[in-house]
Amino acid sequence: MQVQHFFDDFSSTLTYVVYDEDTKDAVIIDPVLDYDPVNLTFSQDSLTTLLQFVKDKGLNVHYALETHIHADHITGADALRAATGIKLVAGAVVPLIQETFTAFLDMEGQVPVDGSQFDVLLADGEELQAGSITIKAIATPGHTPADTTYQIGDAIFTGDTMFMPDFGTGRCDFPNGSAEDLYDSIVNRLYTLPDETRVFVGHDYQPGGRELKFMTTIGESKASNKQLRADTSKEEFVKWRTERDATLNLPRLIFQSVQLNIDAGKLPEPNAKGHRFLKTPIL
Repeated sequence: MQVQHFFDDFSSTLTYVVYDEDTKDAVIIDPVLDYDPVNLTFSQDSLTTLLQFVKDKGLNVHYALETHIHADHITGADALRAATGIKLVAGAVVPLIQETFTAFLDMEGQVPVDGSQFDVLLADGEELQAGSITIKAIATPGHTPADTTYQIGDAIFTGDTMFMPDFGTGRCDFPNGSAEDLYDSIVNRLYTLPDETRVFVGHDYQPGGRELKFMTTIGESKASNKQLRADTSKEEFVKWRTERDATLNLPRLIFQSVQLNIDAGKLPEPNAKGHRFLKTPIL
């Protein structure tokens, strides 16, 4: 199994194409739709690069997998489905996120809250076949209650649950987030996997200005994750994560991202004058 990464500099997001070199079966994880918050424009440059790689390799992409409802970038899932006809996959708890944010943003009735924007909702432990590729869902709530880690062969794709060891873990201060749940997800779920399991992270913020890194292992994370090692107590982690989260600003695109991502990245319908609108609350 081969993994090709793509990095979005603006949001520090990593997208992956996971493929079988022999059969050409493939899946895409966490695609990005480009958004310029100054000029209020969308583009598909990242998706074009992604699809050119797929074409060059002659891959048959079955699914686009979303690790969670992102709060820092717009997902390219809907645009990717429109362009290629592939199916979209998310965790089974996504409707909870949809209900939370449609209520907060006064969008009830505008967006389905049953997860029907996605073609497949995977519950914890469920498996999905993409040709020769087997995908297993591991529920890893904490960052949000709907975060899902995908296990494919000897690798896992953690989204915002766990980052490179020198950065740590995802924040837990979004609605229904939980530092306690995140600890359990990592220590009791992910850290029980074999030490040699490859870990592909959802973001890399390049602390200290170091070069891009996107892959670690379970063994390395257990030994040296700066926020949560295997020997870190739950009390210690929850105290640190809660205090740290209280100092963080909101992600700069949180409201643009969430209101589109709960709808799989579909842009709002234009009004009678042909204009589309995003809501921004005043807090």
